[in-house]
Amino acid sequence: MTTRSFRPRCISALLSHRFLVVLAIFGVSSLGFNAPVHATAGTVVFRNGDYRTGAGGSSAGESAARGSDKNDKAYAVIFGTVWDPDNRPVYGVTVKIRRAKDKHAKWEVYSDHHGEFAQRVPAGEMDYILTADLKGVKTADGQPLHLDKEVTVHVYDEEREDTGLHLTLN
Repeated sequence: MTTRSFRPRCISALLSHRFLVVLAIFGVSSLGFNAPVHATAGTVVFRNGDYRTGAGGSSAGESAARGSDKNDKAYAVIFGTVWDPDNRPVYGVTVKIRRAKDKHAKWEVYSDHHGEFAQRVPAGEMDYILTADLKGVKTADGQPLHLDKEVTVHVYDEEREDTGLHLTLN
């Protein structure tokens, strides 16, 4: 049995084919590149707040326009950035999110290379508490970082709430 492979006539055809695949996966608007910020199973969150879901690749607005499936649940998004004492983004910080009425974190996310994180939470009015797990997180000169206080985020309904976690030295 012989197998056939795709052989482009020139290297630019191969590059343009791969480029189109990358654009299709990560999304490009007519106004410019829209880099993904956070990805979880089936969902990619982009810098402009657009949400793309797995199979259909539709955004949240498109799925609302089509009508809801019985599996679709309304949600809000908590989006934030972790900042160091010099107001630079911090990569790899574990952010724990819990409902205000709960004692233990229900969600755990990590800040990306831009210091950003995002987490879907159920829609509806609720307060959420955000904390940072900073075990082993230090500045370049070895000083440990701390989060002065927990951050409270209030979600009203299906929306995106933006926040920041500002880390300090001792």
